[in-house]
Amino acid sequence: MTTTEVSAVRRWWGFALPAVAIAVLAPLPYARGSLTSLAADNDLAANYADRATWVQAAFYLHITCGGAALLLSPMQFAARLRQRAPLLHRTCGRIIFAAIMLGSVAGLVLAPFNLAGPIGAAGFGSLAILWGGSAVGAIRAARRRDFAAHRRWAIRVFALTYAAVMLRVWLIILISLQIGVAADTAFTRAYHVVPFLCWVPNLLIAERINRNEASTT
Repeated sequence: MTTTEVSAVRRWWGFALPAVAIAVLAPLPYARGSLTSLAADNDLAANYADRATWVQAAFYLHITCGGAALLLSPMQFAARLRQRAPLLHRTCGRIIFAAIMLGSVAGLVLAPFNLAGPIGAAGFGSLAILWGGSAVGAIRAARRRDFAAHRRWAIRVFALTYAAVMLRVWLIILISLQIGVAADTAFTRAYHVVPFLCWVPNLLIAERINRNEASTT
């Protein structure tokens, strides 16, 4: 294996491990207990515990489908797996597409009910639209057999899917920077920043990767 290949594998694991961890661990509390039972210690659960049934259904759909997309997405960037098992790549792609379509619609439904108010509605709502739209772009390019365009769209899709990871990373960073501030206040302040911060830098990096790859072909 060349140095370039080793570097690519390391980058893949660097993205894959956090994605798998969040995909598995983040939905776990909601599988074990109801929103009402979790509300005392979980601000997110508390926000949805008294909502209408259809809002709660959208919440569960979003975390389930988002988790599935995040869990499977790193597999799509494993070059050897794509080459050796193209059918598996296509099957996973279809599952991810379906999960994103459902998850993005559910995310758009949830955006007005988020904890960050209008900022959150704009940030999370934009994320939901771009997430679903990018997935449509990826699947259309694949059907046209325009694999260069498909890869560009897939990179954007993964960048937006990875918002689930970066939201938690940014929350930890922003909360830890607020030394001497009560935990609830620190969380509230941080949560008003992450609706855009969790995905805009990701998308900018994705576009940089796409430009770099285009310049080398």
